[in-house]
Amino acid sequence: MNSTTGYAASVVIGFFLTPIALRIVLGLMRMFGFYAVVQERTTRVYVLFGKVVATLDEPGLHLLWLRMGPKALVINWIGTCHVLDLRLDQQYLRSLAVNSEEGAPIGIGVWYEMYVSDPLAFLFRNTDPRGSLAANVSNAAVRSLSNMKLGDMLETRHTMSRTVRAEVSPRSDEWGYKLGSVYIRKVHFRDIQMIRQIEEKVVNRLRQVTSAIKQDGANQVSFITSSADREAAVEFAKAQALRPQIVGEALHNIAADPEISRALFDLLEIQRLLASDAELTLLPEGAAAGLTPFLAGMSRATPPPIR
Repeated sequence: MNSTTGYAASVVIGFFLTPIALRIVLGLMRMFGFYAVVQERTTRVYVLFGKVVATLDEPGLHLLWLRMGPKALVINWIGTCHVLDLRLDQQYLRSLAVNSEEGAPIGIGVWYEMYVSDPLAFLFRNTDPRGSLAANVSNAAVRSLSNMKLGDMLETRHTMSRTVRAEVSPRSDEWGYKLGSVYIRKVHFRDIQMIRQIEEKVVNRLRQVTSAIKQDGANQVSFITSSADREAAVEFAKAQALRPQIVGEALHNIAADPEISRALFDLLEIQRLLASDAELTLLPEGAAAGLTPFLAGMSRATPPPIR
């Protein structure tokens, strides 16, 4: 029973101690330079006494004894291991001061990509490749984009980006820090007073355009109205010119029959009398001769007031 318990205890202890011991052994081997692990998109540069001993750029497990020989035993103690990141990096330079051809102070934002292309040149040819690249991009942007026309600055960003990249790329290659894409992201005015003046001009221009559109619309409406009035006047004039002819022809046809002609004119006379404000006095037939003096006296008398 005791032997079974001791065996189980030893298995449990071995289960927990084996990973710890394995880690200790692998750590000691790595410390004494037996092997090194290179991650994806990284490079290891080993330097001993100011000289490059080995450069590991392939990802995976590398046996340093096969690459360096006996130097691998002390490379991690008295040497230096530089681990460089080869992944694509990017940076944005904000509001670089540039003057246009018209003298306007313009701010330009430059976004660019870069990556390590030559690890040895990156380490030993320049103490600050990233800062030097940023300074060169800034200087190239200011030098190549100054004195451009304001309209070109606001419209030709792709051309400006290619100009900056073509000027900076040869210098960055010397330091092992290769320049990737360059893009002018933002072009803006740096003077607040100028921005306000431009805003006022834009507002005034919009008002002028709005007024011009309204005036043009009013002119179009007036033109259409006058054209319609002219056409209507022409048609009415034609109708008035044809009216006497039509009436004359009708009267000529009516005059061919005396009874119809007499009845028509009597009817027209009655209509005019009814339409006027004159007073009518109806007398029986044959009584007009005896009542004529009486009617003449009534016409001279003033009518009594109505109460």
